[in-house]
Amino acid sequence: MKLQLGDIAPDFTQDTSIGPIRFHEWAGNNWVALFSHPKDFTPVCTTELAEAARLKPEFDKRGVKIIGLSVDRSDDHKRWSDDIVETQGQRVNFPLIADADRSVAKLYGMIHPNADPTITVRSVFVIAPDKKLRLSITYPPSTGRNFQEILRVIDSLQLTDAHKVATPVNWQIGQDVIIVPSLNDADARQRFPEGWTTLKPYLRVVKQPPVQRRPLVEAAGHAAGQAAS
Repeated sequence: MKLQLGDIAPDFTQDTSIGPIRFHEWAGNNWVALFSHPKDFTPVCTTELAEAARLKPEFDKRGVKIIGLSVDRSDDHKRWSDDIVETQGQRVNFPLIADADRSVAKLYGMIHPNADPTITVRSVFVIAPDKKLRLSITYPPSTGRNFQEILRVIDSLQLTDAHKVATPVNWQIGQDVIIVPSLNDADARQRFPEGWTTLKPYLRVVKQPPVQRRPLVEAAGHAAGQAAS
C-alpha cells in the first residue's frame, strides 16, 4: 500500500549513526522530517546533508526533529560525514538511518523500481506529533531538495493547525492568509475580530495570525544535539 497523507507513519527499529532507534519512540511528541538519499558518497547528497545540518536550528525552533536515510551501513555514514565536513565545512548534526537491508525504504515506498531498483529516490516525509503523515515529496535522484521550501511547508502546517486558515500561493511567514471556506462569517468574526477582505464569498483574505511554536521535547536517551558522527 502506498503511504498517503493522513496515514500513520510506519514505526520501525533500525540502526543509525547514533545507534539503533525505534522510530516512534525517537520521534516522541515532536514533528519529524525524514528524508532519504540514494546512497552514501554521492555528490548531490553531500550538499544536501550539509545544508540540512546548517538549517537544524531552524528545524529545532519549529519543534521538528530531522533524520536522514541511506541504504548503506553506519560505518559508511561516519566516513561520509568526514567528507561532508571536508568539502562543505559543516558537520552532520542529526542521525542518519543505516538502511542496508532496505526495510525502511520499502516500508515508506522510497524505492521506485522503474527508476532504479537498487537505490532510494529523494523522498521527504513530514510527520506530525500524532505520527500522521502531513507532507510527502519525491524528487528524482539527480535533483537536490530545496530545504527552505520544506521549512515553508512546515510553517504553513503549524499555522493552519492552530488557526482556521490556509496559505496562498508562494506564501511566506508574515504574509496574508486565507480564511478556510468551512468557517462561516459569524465564527470568523470571533477568530478574526479585526476583520478581513472579501474578494469572493469563498476567498477571504486576512492578516496572518501568530505562529505557535512547539519546543523540541527529547525522548529519554536521545540528546537534541547528538551528532551523526
